[in-house]
Amino acid sequence: MTIVLVVLALVVLGFVASGVKIIPQAQVMVIERLGRFDRLAKSGLNVIIPIFDKPRQILLKRDGRLWTTSYVDLREQVMGFEQVPVITHDNVGMQVGSVIYYQIIDPVKALYEVQNLVLAIEQLVMTNLRNIMGGFALDETLTSRETVNNKLRIVMDEATEKWGVKVTRVELREIEPPASIKQAMNLQMTAERERRAEVTKAEGDKASAILKAEGEKQSAVLRAQGERDAAIARAEGERQAKILAAQATAEQTRLVYQSIHDGKPDAALLTVKYLETLQAVAQGSANKVFVPFPAMDVLGAVGAVGEAIARPKP
Repeated sequence: MTIVLVVLALVVLGFVASGVKIIPQAQVMVIERLGRFDRLAKSGLNVIIPIFDKPRQILLKRDGRLWTTSYVDLREQVMGFEQVPVITHDNVGMQVGSVIYYQIIDPVKALYEVQNLVLAIEQLVMTNLRNIMGGFALDETLTSRETVNNKLRIVMDEATEKWGVKVTRVELREIEPPASIKQAMNLQMTAERERRAEVTKAEGDKASAILKAEGEKQSAVLRAQGERDAAIARAEGERQAKILAAQATAEQTRLVYQSIHDGKPDAALLTVKYLETLQAVAQGSANKVFVPFPAMDVLGAVGAVGEAIARPKP
């Protein structure tokens, strides 16, 4: 009898415990009563009636695997998708992988408005990604990722609104063009880099030539200025030398004249000096000497001097 009571107590305890639900923060639980939606159990302690009340299961996808749970997470979630084959506007096939960030706003709609929320979002991403990528050429898909992300996010947000889901962000994870396209892109990239290198080298040579020409120009200007200043200095020196020489000659003449004036020479002395000068001129290299006309008077004076010397003294 005791064993029966213990078993019965354990059954009652398990029955009561199954009616107690502790829900974590930022999560909710959809409670159904007899197969119909009854209420939304929020975070904290919740009590349900066993057998009559039952949590509704929801299918989620995380880390590439599917799993079911009774808790609906209200936080922003991320779902990654494998590469999807798409064809661009210029008929180039490629593989595109994407990531979607979404948040469940209304758990009731997420469970009752769509049968499988994860599968619906995944298929919606694949179909809309093909449509959007089909409107771009190959080069545009590689350079306009932000445009593709925004268009895909807008389309996804409008489509999932009735499911109680808010799509916050969509990102293209990778774009894999065919091997031939990759090879052509690599060759184009190499050619572009070589072209940029040549342009950079040409610009460097141009700048170097300009700097060299500027240096030679400045050097020539400085050299010309130096030569001009030197010529001016030489001319100034020669002018000063001539001035000093003229001043010296003038001073010498003045001193000679002053000496002659102070000595008070007579006519006989001047005649003798004049004859000495004529003798010095006659000893030069010229074979002809022209005696100036006033010299005849001097010769007469010489004769008079001779007579005065030959005359006996009294």
